[in-house]
Amino acid sequence: MHPGPESPVRRVLVAGRPGAGKSTLARRIADAADLPYTELDALHHGPAWTPRPEFDAEVLALAESDAWVTEWQYPQARPVLAARAQLLVWLDLPLRVTMTRLTRRTVGRVRHRTELWAGNVEPPLRTIVTEPNHIIRWAWRTRHDYRTLVPEAQLSHPDLALVHLRSQTAADAFLTTL
Repeated sequence: MHPGPESPVRRVLVAGRPGAGKSTLARRIADAADLPYTELDALHHGPAWTPRPEFDAEVLALAESDAWVTEWQYPQARPVLAARAQLLVWLDLPLRVTMTRLTRRTVGRVRHRTELWAGNVEPPLRTIVTEPNHIIRWAWRTRHDYRTLVPEAQLSHPDLALVHLRSQTAADAFLTTL
């Protein structure tokens, strides 16, 4: 995992739709490359799903540190992280795969009352119909966002290397190169 022969990659972003496996891949990259992993959702979510007031400062501190792997999400965090990242890994799996994974994950979390960040749990499934920003509805509404976000990041940060992975097999193969 080198952008050039003299400098190993030390700051990695993982992009993708909800359900693509960003956090899982980011953890696996961190383990394979012996880099620290920070889960951006854990920094962002406070009690009752409210954004933590420290989030922006913590993202800036993360970006300024020497080595990290994290997800490329949250509009205010993306430019800060992209400005310091060396590699953007875009996990661009088919929509049917990501929506299936997301739905299964959400249903499982609801069923088991899985505690997420800051004590939050997924809301009841009926909120898919009543809440416009329910994770499944939001994922559907934003399903094409990375088609513009990634090229914009490349234009804004020409030194940011890109690895575009279109399948889980490709992601697994990429990990073997680290």
